[in-house]
This record gives sequence, C-alpha cells and structure tokens, in this order.
Amino acid sequence: MSADRERAQRLAGQLHHLRTVARALPDALVLMDGAGRLAWCNPAAGPLLGLTWPADRGARVGQGEGAAALAAWLAAGAPESDEIASPVDTEVRLQLLLLPYGDACRLLLARDVSRVTRLEQVRRDFVANVSHELRTPLTVIHGYLELLDPKDVPALAPVLGEMRTQSERMRQIVEDLLTLSHLEMQHSLPQERIAMTAQLDSLRREAEALSQGHHRVTLEDGAAFDLLGSPKELHSAFSNLVSNAVRYTPAGGTIAIRWKRTAAGAEYSVVDSGYGIPAEHLPRLTERFYRVSSSRSRAKGGTGLGLSIVKHVLSLHGAELRIESTLGKGSTFTCVFQPERLLPRSVKNDGMTSLRAGDGRRRRP
Repeated sequence: MSADRERAQRLAGQLHHLRTVARALPDALVLMDGAGRLAWCNPAAGPLLGLTWPADRGARVGQGEGAAALAAWLAAGAPESDEIASPVDTEVRLQLLLLPYGDACRLLLARDVSRVTRLEQVRRDFVANVSHELRTPLTVIHGYLELLDPKDVPALAPVLGEMRTQSERMRQIVEDLLTLSHLEMQHSLPQERIAMTAQLDSLRREAEALSQGHHRVTLEDGAAFDLLGSPKELHSAFSNLVSNAVRYTPAGGTIAIRWKRTAAGAEYSVVDSGYGIPAEHLPRLTERFYRVSSSRSRAKGGTGLGLSIVKHVLSLHGAELRIESTLGKGSTFTCVFQPERLLPRSVKNDGMTSLRAGDGRRRRP
C-alpha cells in the first residue's frame, strides 16, 4: 500500500471519528459555507434548529418557518453568545455562537439553556419577592428607632446609634435589590434627551455635598453632546460612580468628573486618587455583593450592589463599563456610549454655560 493511500485512509478514519463525536453531542453543530448555506449538521440540530442532514443540504440557514429570530441574529452580525427562542419550540431558549473557520466558512453552535433560563427567572422572582416583603417590616423598625431619643436613655445611646445605622444599611440593600430586579426585567428604557450640562452640574454638587470639603472636586465637560436615554436610570448610575469615588478616596484627594467625545462615541468618567484596586479583583467588581475589602466596604457604608446596578443600566443603553485602577494611586470608572446615543447640544439661555456641537472647551466649577 502506497504512503498516499495510507494517509488518505488515516484522514478518512479521523474524519469519521470526528463526525461520530459530533453526532453524540447534545449541542447543535452546523457547518455553513460563505453564503450561509448548510454544509453539514449533527442530529441535535434537528430538535434545536429544525435542520436535518442530508435533507437540508444547501439550504440557507435561518430561512425556514419560525426561524425569524435566528435570521435576525445572523443578519445583525451574530453577536457573541446571544440567546434566542428555538425555531422549533419557542419555549426552548438557545445560546448561540458563530465561529469562522477555513475559507470563509462558519460554524454555528447552539445550546439549549432553557433550564438555566428558568432557574435564573426563579432566582429573580425570589429576590424581588423577598426584598419587597422585607421593605415594610424594615420601614417599621427604622421608624420606631427614630422615635427613640438617645438622650432619654444615655446608657443605650451607642446601641441605638448602631441599630439605626444597621437598619438604614439593611433598608438600602433592600432598595438596591429591588432596583436590580426591576432592571433585570426590563428589555428597554424610556428614550429622552438628557441635558448633560445640567446633569454634570448636579453630579458635581452631589460629590461636593458627600465630600463635605474633604476632597477637591473638578468637572470637565468637553463633549458638546447630550445623551439619549433614561434620565432617572442614567443619573442613578452616574451618581453611583461619584459616591463610590468620594467614599473610597481619603481626605485631601481629588475627584474628577469628565464627559468627553471620542472617536468611538463619548465617555463619562469618574477619576479618583483613592486607594486603588488590585488587578485580580477588577473582573469581578460588577458581581453582586463582591467586595475587594469587606471591612473597608462595610465601614464606608457600601451595599456591594452599586456597580451591578451601573452595569445593568449601561447594558440597557447599549453602553459598557470600563474600569482601570492602580493600587495606591486611584481608579477610573468609565461609561462608554455609542455614537447613536449622542445628540448635538442645543444652546439655551438658562444661566448655564452651554457648548455648541463641535466645541471642545472645558468647563470647570
């Protein structure tokens, strides 16, 4: 037997082995050519995507009955790890991934994540319901604590003070959990013009009030654009970053609030000269209740939910949160917005300094 024949048989055997493995997978594997036509698929593609081999060979993927969501996902550029309803059963949720290979070919992977989705919904409902039920008794407890005057019982003054502090902290945690639950159930938010001149001035005043003169607060407004989005939710996210900067920056430090235009859109940043965050903690900062230092966070009054709220708000606006930090030197939290969210700022005679579109001047307090 010639060497070429042996090589051909070996490759054929390996190909058969790979196809056998692919057929056994519970996830759908679909090979597509450069035009998006079916080149091969495993048996799992049938119940998940409605594609069978070889009956659908050469058919365009996403063109069948009930495949509108799949077609839209492919037409949108196949966002990584997106989730859609199955073309076969709308109750089945699929996680999709599209990978290029070879000469303009693509591999479509589809996984049934219905059970995970249901469990996630159960978790959301549980958190929302428990938080709602806790709100009333906590309000009552806090109200009675406010009625107790430490002057009437001097010996219990420290105890009453601590009880009030912890009651308020529990109330804030419940409110933040309710806010998160509300955001997780939203697929979109109201779209309004957000006047960034007034927004930034408000954020600066908040920072100065929280700082009580212990920090140098500056404002740099060089974008000359307003934002399109939900005023309430975005102000909450922006304010959260400001309060974190004040909370974790020692007295005498600086806090800069910045709104600037970039080649990719615009960025809202809060820069502080605080403690800084070790690099290994940065990827997990937006997780619920994640703390870099538990003792410091509790002493400063944080709930551990603020950055999770910021991340969800930005996600609903098609934006992202970028975090940069150097231990001992400070941190920068940046909200990155796409160009479609920007509106040229109009000039209004409202007693504030406004900027015309294209004007890159900076404003400082």
